[in-house]
Amino acid sequence: MSQFWSPAVRELTPYVPGEQPREKLIKLNTNENPYPPAPGVEAVLRDYPVDHLRLYPDPQSLALREALAREHGVEPAQVFVGNGSDEVLALAFQAFFCQALPLEMPAITYSFYPVYCRLYRIEQRTLPLDDRWRIDLDAFTEDSAGIIFANPNAPTAHGHSRSAIAGLLERITQQVVLVDEAYVDFGGESAVPLIGRYPNLLVTGTFSKSRSLAGLRLGYAIGSRELIEGLERVKDSFNSYPIDSLASALGIASLEDRGHFEACREKVITTRQRTVRRLEELGFETLPSQANFVLVRHPRHDAAQLFVGLRERGILVRHFNTEALRDFLRISIGTDDEMDSLIETFEALCH
Repeated sequence: MSQFWSPAVRELTPYVPGEQPREKLIKLNTNENPYPPAPGVEAVLRDYPVDHLRLYPDPQSLALREALAREHGVEPAQVFVGNGSDEVLALAFQAFFCQALPLEMPAITYSFYPVYCRLYRIEQRTLPLDDRWRIDLDAFTEDSAGIIFANPNAPTAHGHSRSAIAGLLERITQQVVLVDEAYVDFGGESAVPLIGRYPNLLVTGTFSKSRSLAGLRLGYAIGSRELIEGLERVKDSFNSYPIDSLASALGIASLEDRGHFEACREKVITTRQRTVRRLEELGFETLPSQANFVLVRHPRHDAAQLFVGLRERGILVRHFNTEALRDFLRISIGTDDEMDSLIETFEALCH
């Protein structure tokens, strides 16, 4: 450890992202979209006037917020944008959850949430999943600084309905309920239509998954004007220009091509369903998925050994070496050809 680090930094355990390999592999480990962004994104990249880059971007990112508002049926004042949904989440933790009471979250969920708690010195209270690996909405309490969960959840891939989340919000009224919808477009039901009824609901989303823009880093939040103002206060105390002008133009181009979005989304869902059938034929147990990944385990084969065997054969998936998940592999949904290669390799490993 460096002698120059502050005490708080010494205590941090940073988030570990999925491996980004330098060699050529079939990459099914970080839930990226296997299909390219909308054609309009390429057109913006090709035609963007480079002279614009000498100027600062709009600090309010109004054009992008207006496009997101049209997409989700809300007002621009109800939309916040950031440099990837991870940044939006980090700002939300600072804006709403730095309080005396603990923040409640599922025991198994996106592993960045505990990292933010350690960074901001927020006490966390983790609640177990139910016996079907689902988030138990009834377990959340009012005795907290707030509630956060991913819907669909990561890495278990189960999603609750909008009506179920409305039931939670009827009960939890005095704390922020943050619903992370990074994967909602692959079979989940968005909570955004509940924003007008529940001023304590904040929904976050990303362009990384269903919009195929993980390399761009664009995220957003939708909520009441009161919550958005809280995010803006933190953002403007940290970085007044998180969205560059090129990223804004690319994000708008992505939102404008609804046909491409729907086609890619449906291809991922169809391939996921096909892959699950074939995995189950090989004896794998698969958790029901509403995301662009599946969480699987094999009753007769060690997950860590399968992970190594796949990698040796040029296929990269995710293995979480934790007590709860060590028997599982998380597999991102790729193209049909990529998933065929995965199944063929599993056939050789599991014979």
